[in-house]
Amino acid sequence: MPSPLALAAAVLTAPGWVRVGIAAPSERVREEAALALAARIVDSLDAPIAIVPDGQMALPFG
Repeated sequence: MPSPLALAAAVLTAPGWVRVGIAAPSERVREEAALALAARIVDSLDAPIAIVPDGQMALPFG
């Protein structure tokens, strides 16, 4: 089971339109954003999350 830290990192590294689209007034946009966010989470489950000495998550940007 993925950790809350891994899930948070996946959400935070999702494209901006996805994070904004989840709350869009258009049902179609919300559905597309939700699918894109789910895909990002699934893709990130295999990627390791690095923790730096100060306790902060090292989030991949790309």
